[in-house]
Amino acid sequence: MKSIGRWCVLLVCAALCLQIFFALRIASMAVLAPESTSFERSQIWQVLTRQGRLPWRQEWVDQSRVSPSLKRAVLASEDSAFTQHHGIWWDSLEKAWDKNARAKAQAERRAQRKGDAKPVEAKIIGGSTITQQLAKNLFLSGERTLLRKAQEMLLTLGLEAFLSKRRILEIYLNSVEWGEGVFGAEAAAQHYFRKPASALSAWESARLAVMLPRPRYFEQRPQSPYLASRAEVIVGRMNDVVLP
Repeated sequence: MKSIGRWCVLLVCAALCLQIFFALRIASMAVLAPESTSFERSQIWQVLTRQGRLPWRQEWVDQSRVSPSLKRAVLASEDSAFTQHHGIWWDSLEKAWDKNARAKAQAERRAQRKGDAKPVEAKIIGGSTITQQLAKNLFLSGERTLLRKAQEMLLTLGLEAFLSKRRILEIYLNSVEWGEGVFGAEAAAQHYFRKPASALSAWESARLAVMLPRPRYFEQRPQSPYLASRAEVIVGRMNDVVLP
């Protein structure tokens, strides 16, 4: 029993040390730009494995060098309540939980009809704010489990506690994926429109914003009717967004 107790204490200490490490990393981002994110590092390996080379585009730019249209478009598409919440939008999260529960129940019914005895795993998806997306990309893997979601929430609260909304959005826009090996607003603007991020129009910004949930998919389908129609919707919403 004593050995079990010691192991439990060690695990708790390790967990606390990990949280302290995360807190120090986040606090440093108030003045230092992150050199890379966990998601970027995983993508480097995948690109190298598939292509044997590393076509990589990324250039950090200050907020002043990113078009206000792009900021508005991203918020309108991804998190219109960004300036109103403290990192977690609980109403949206509750809806995502309900959606996941229904999807799991449907999957279980299909499995029963097929006679599949394999248990259906719960995957927590949706309901993520920009701060949550940034927390996941900076530090976590792509697995979708309750434990990872709990860690994501802790990191989200840390980002909101140590960084301003302006800084959170700045880091997000400089690190988010916009295609295979294309990270950040400047790289995306150059890759798709051959211009700096500061010169993006409202329509160009809206197209980039719509790409965010599935950037590699839309990179291969630039003429997608959905991409065009959704971009028109986002253009109409941009003026209603409040920038931090």
